[in-house]
Parts: sequence; structure tokens; C-alpha cells
Amino acid sequence: MEEKLRRVTLWLKRTFGDQPIPQYEVNSRTVDILYELAECNETRDKDVSLVIDDMKQKTAEYESEANYLQELLMESVNLFFNSLSSAGTSYLNALVDSAMALETRDTSLASFIPAINDLTSDLHTTESRNREMELELTSLRKKLTAALVLEKHLQEDLKKTEEHLAMEKAKADSRTQNMKFLKDKSEDFKFRIKAAEEQLSASGMDPSLTHQSLVSLSEKLSELKQQTVPLKKKLESYLDLTPNPSLARVKIEEAKRELVGAFVAYRDLNGPWHFSPPPKAKKNIIQNSNVDDG
Repeated sequence: MEEKLRRVTLWLKRTFGDQPIPQYEVNSRTVDILYELAECNETRDKDVSLVIDDMKQKTAEYESEANYLQELLMESVNLFFNSLSSAGTSYLNALVDSAMALETRDTSLASFIPAINDLTSDLHTTESRNREMELELTSLRKKLTAALVLEKHLQEDLKKTEEHLAMEKAKADSRTQNMKFLKDKSEDFKFRIKAAEEQLSASGMDPSLTHQSLVSLSEKLSELKQQTVPLKKKLESYLDLTPNPSLARVKIEEAKRELVGAFVAYRDLNGPWHFSPPPKAKKNIIQNSNVDDG
């Protein structure tokens, strides 16, 4: 703690110089923070000092090389840098700037040509990569457009589906309510029918007059009517034959017996006759009926 505080105090004095050091609360936390700042500052100062020393060394080297080149120009072509025209100085500066941009060792043609070739190759490679990236970007744009269109269609289909589901749900709810209503009515009708049947049974009504019995009798009557259809057709075919008294009597008697059987069955189902046949036909029907009953 004391060693850190001493080092922090020295660092603050070097930092502020003749100016007064701001007041701060001396505790372990503030001393630790200021100690870390002092270490970081000293490390940065050392790095900056090394960079400055390196720059000074490079400056000295460049000055030495410049003096050498100037002496070489003076000895070889008796050319002084100060004697160059403004255009020559501009050209020389451009040559130096190009050499620095191309990172060549010197300004000779042997250094410039490989550097320019490398730069040209890098340029072609970059242009090729740019074209490839443009193609990929175009493809991605097309895919993105197709994806956006598909998303829009899917959203529309989803909206339509939700609306359809809402309508179907409303219909289903309505059908459910109707079914419940019909079911309740059906149960009510069953209860009322049962009560009415019990009431009719208690009043002595003939069971054959119930709806079910009447439906059964109606079905049997329909069957009998269907059975009489071929008999009528058969009788009509006999009416077209050439009169033959003996054969006609036989056929007529057969037809009468069949009709008597049908009328008897009809009478058993529906009760007494409600029509009056001709006297002779009635007599024959009654005789045949008595014969059959016997």
C-alpha cells in the first residue's frame, strides 16, 4: 500500500509538474486505480520513446542516404539538387512518392517494373473477385426477390386460410347448435309420442291403428298391388284372344279365382269392402270365396 502510494505520488508530480495535484480520497481502491493508471502511462511513455528513437534513427539514415546521393550526383553529373528546376523537383518528388507507394528498395527501373507487374496482377485479381461478387450479389438479389414474393403469397394464403377457418368454425358452431336443438326436440318428441301412446293404450285404442301398424299395412298393400299388376296384364292378353267358349270359361274362372284371392287378402288387411261389384260378379265372388274358405 505504501509503496504503491509513493509511486502514485511521484507519477502525479511528473504528470502535473508545477501545477498543484488535485485532492483525492486516499484509500486502497483509489490507490489501486491510480497505480494501474501510472503503470499504463509509464508503459505508453516507454513505447512512445522507443518510436521516437526509431524515427530519429531512420531520419538520420535517410539524411545520410540523401547526402550520399547528393554527393553522387555532384561527382557523376555535377548536378546539384538546389539547381533543379521546379519541374525537375516535381518529377523527382513524384518518383520518390511512387517508390514509397510501391514499397521498392530504390527508384531504379529494375525495382519499378516488378512492383508495377505485381500491382497489375493484384488489380486483375481484385477486378475478377469484384465480378464474381457482383454475380453472387445479382443471384442473391434474385433469390431475395423470389423469397419476398413467396413470403407475400404465403401471407396472403395464410390470411385466406384463417378467414376460411373462421367461417368454417362459425358454420360448425351453428351446426352444433342446430344439432343440439334437433336432438333436444327429438328427445322431446320421443317423450311426447311415448306419453301419447300410453294415453291411447289406456283409452283402449286398437294397436292396429298406430302409426307403425298403418305403415306396415301400407307396405303390404303396395306389395299386393304390385302382385296384381301381372295378373291384370295376363287378363288383358286373354281379352285379345279369339272367342272360344270352353277355353274362355276356363281362363275366366282362373282369373276370377286369382282376383277373389287378391280381394280376400285386401279385405283381411283393410276390413269390409267399400265398393259394390255387379250382382252376378258379386254372386260368383261370394261362391268362390265360400268354396275357398271351405
